[in-house]
Amino acid sequence: MSIFEYSCNQSLDCTSDERKGSKEQQGQSRPSSEPSPQPWYSPSLISSPSSSRPQTSGQIPTHVSPGEAAGIIAYLKDKSVDELRKLLSDKDAYQQFLHSLDQVTIQNNIREELRKETLNLARENLEKEPQIVELRNQCRIIRTTELATAQEKLNELENQREEILKFYSPGSLLHRLQDAMNKVDEESEELQQKFMEKEIDTTAFVQKYKKLRSTYHRRALIHLSAKTSSIG
Repeated sequence: MSIFEYSCNQSLDCTSDERKGSKEQQGQSRPSSEPSPQPWYSPSLISSPSSSRPQTSGQIPTHVSPGEAAGIIAYLKDKSVDELRKLLSDKDAYQQFLHSLDQVTIQNNIREELRKETLNLARENLEKEPQIVELRNQCRIIRTTELATAQEKLNELENQREEILKFYSPGSLLHRLQDAMNKVDEESEELQQKFMEKEIDTTAFVQKYKKLRSTYHRRALIHLSAKTSSIG
């Protein structure tokens, strides 16, 4: 039951109770000869003058506050029983009265404003569709050309970075230092062989040999220190 239907039934009940009490005081019990109009919303929400009050007529719907019910009843208090019954049985009369209420008018105005705003937003989106399509095409071009080139360049730089990191890794440095030690050791042995074969004089031999052995031992100490540090 809507709040309006509830208020109509409340007004009808109050009016029917007043008329019923008046008839009982006069000792009259005249049955009604006019047929009760059929309600357009639900037969259980309206009763004829000779029928008992509906079980829900005295109960406020759970979703209707007393303040709201009182506000609607204020619009119905000056209407006659026939007018109230017409509102409950005639759908057109019901709709006409419903839309004349301030609360309904305000809600209809808000709904119309929302509808217009939604239409304006939809119209703006449609107007931007060519721009959106153009941006999509540009993104597609970037993905297929510029992005592919940039990805290829990135892969190349990453490979270079890996090679540099590998070249300067502790293991690689120790390995190259060991190779340099072996090379100097071989050079000193070759120089010693030349001296034994009288291919070089003593003064030149001493200077070169001393220099080679100093280089060898310096590199050997560095190699040993680095290896010990990496193990520790």
